[in-house]
Amino acid sequence: MNHKTYAGIDEKYSKLDSSKIVLIPVPYDGTSTWQKGADKGPEAFLNASENMELYDIETATEVYKQGVFLAPPVTENASPEKMVEAVHETTKKYIKRNKFVTAFGGEHSISIGTIRAFNECFDNLTVLQLDAHADLRQTYQGSTCNHACALYEASQTTNLIQVGIRSMDVIETSVMDFEKTYFAHDMAVDDTWVDAAIDQMTENVFITIDLDAFDPSIMPSTGTPEPGGMLWYETLDFLRQVFAEKNVVGFDIVELCPNKNERSSDFLAAKLYYKMLSYKFQEDAAEDSYDNNFNEVKANTNRVSKFNENDDN
Repeated sequence: MNHKTYAGIDEKYSKLDSSKIVLIPVPYDGTSTWQKGADKGPEAFLNASENMELYDIETATEVYKQGVFLAPPVTENASPEKMVEAVHETTKKYIKRNKFVTAFGGEHSISIGTIRAFNECFDNLTVLQLDAHADLRQTYQGSTCNHACALYEASQTTNLIQVGIRSMDVIETSVMDFEKTYFAHDMAVDDTWVDAAIDQMTENVFITIDLDAFDPSIMPSTGTPEPGGMLWYETLDFLRQVFAEKNVVGFDIVELCPNKNERSSDFLAAKLYYKMLSYKFQEDAAEDSYDNNFNEVKANTNRVSKFNENDDN
């Protein structure tokens, strides 16, 4: 992974000390059980990001100017447990530097590490999961750090809210909090789920998005696509509201399984990541834009004044 900066941004916006945002790539695919390839997700995501316009029309901002530090990738793959611990330590290190920490996987098991770090650093944490799968098995194929177990620990230690679920094993019904689970078949016919889910959130929210939450008609390149998923604008509407009403403390995006013959999924992932940053920092970015415009107007006014003075002389 040889990207110098996230999205090819100027190096002055990519330095750790001055950046508000940290992006941690985690190219791990050690426990996936159907299509392999999620370890190639971060690279495909970064390639797509370099070909993306950096002005967000909706928020009228250029959020990259808040600074995005592209961290060295977490490449530990000796075991699922060691990977989770490496992600946990890396995530916590950057949180403690007062950064807005994000991660891009890799398979969903990486989120065990990110969630653990955020839960240790923020009080009364809500984990908002957008996903086709419940991922609530306590153990799978001999490991508690399998992708099928990605949200089990969160279900025991955080306020877990699950959105978009449409595939699970019967054993997961004994763990699932049905009051805080929004199934795709219900969401399709009743949009009151948006306010209901937000009402159940505490102030501090960490978001984990498995890209198979999206319908495979717009997101085919994922390891375990499921029909009947979320679409682009309904997802953005929901996320925008969460960012507006709650303190989103960080997020991760996982399970991009790139296909060289289908690049739109890579681009969706890139756009989703940038949209989420834009929602988080839109007030800061708008203020910066106002300041820049004010300074430009001031400079132009000074130039006009000098021109008029010269003209008078």
